[in-house]
Amino acid sequence: MTTTVPAGSVVVGVDGSASASHAVDEAATLAAAERRPLVLAHAAPAPAPAGTGWMEATGVDHRHVCRMIKEDARALLSAAEKPVREAYPDLEIHQVIRLGDPRETLLETSDEAALMVVGTRGLGPIRHLLLGSVSSAMVKHARCPVAVVRAQPADRGARVVAGIAGEPDDVGILDVAFRVAEARQLPLTVLHCFWDAVRVAEGIRDVAPGTPGTDDLWHALEEAVRPHAAAHPGVEVHHQLSCGMADERLLQESREAAVVVIGHRRKPFLNELVYGSIAPVVVERAACSVVVVPIGLG
Repeated sequence: MTTTVPAGSVVVGVDGSASASHAVDEAATLAAAERRPLVLAHAAPAPAPAGTGWMEATGVDHRHVCRMIKEDARALLSAAEKPVREAYPDLEIHQVIRLGDPRETLLETSDEAALMVVGTRGLGPIRHLLLGSVSSAMVKHARCPVAVVRAQPADRGARVVAGIAGEPDDVGILDVAFRVAEARQLPLTVLHCFWDAVRVAEGIRDVAPGTPGTDDLWHALEEAVRPHAAAHPGVEVHHQLSCGMADERLLQESREAAVVVIGHRRKPFLNELVYGSIAPVVVERAACSVVVVPIGLG
């Protein structure tokens, strides 16, 4: 048991749900592939002292209640750790237990983590709107890449798709995408979307190399990918230039992918509310797991 997170760890949120179990499996795979420590993190709600006054009146100690909650959390994490230890006996594994809001607990670890992994429990337009979710909070506010894991058939989606915007911040997205593809031994498709009203009206989506008027776009896409491909020679890479709205195209591609990797730039609250961002939309509606890379952090 530890109270700190080793720098460069893969941190996964554990709450006993089936969704979290899939997240643990994914986190262990990525941690083992990159020889990083794995941190199993659980946040249990702490009973407020005022709320347990009636217990104290009957002789129940508030501190004893907290100890019982922590003991249950330890049992939960030990159960999650057992199959990971069997699958990866040499993997360095840590457990973190804190009393409080799980969003705050995971966000606190994101400064040290190389990757945060969470399940999709709580997602969905209505639940998200009314209650929020751990996944949504991580996507919007974590300072490290966040993988939101969905369970899917083992034979479905045998590739990773990375969406880039043609900007300098694409470096971080591509770095994570190549690492995920290499860890999972999957080919990688790097997708760049651009808007052309005429082509969209004609139903044109993917644009082939040599298409008139797209040479600069193809060149920029290939140049962005080149150094990452050289650093990861074992990853099979494909380039895709597509016409349309980025979120729409990424959601379409997610139907035949194992993982989609995208970036998210933090915005002030009002800008987020008015202009939104494609990352939360893709996370909620994608048919596969999604990795969100924070970009433009100071």
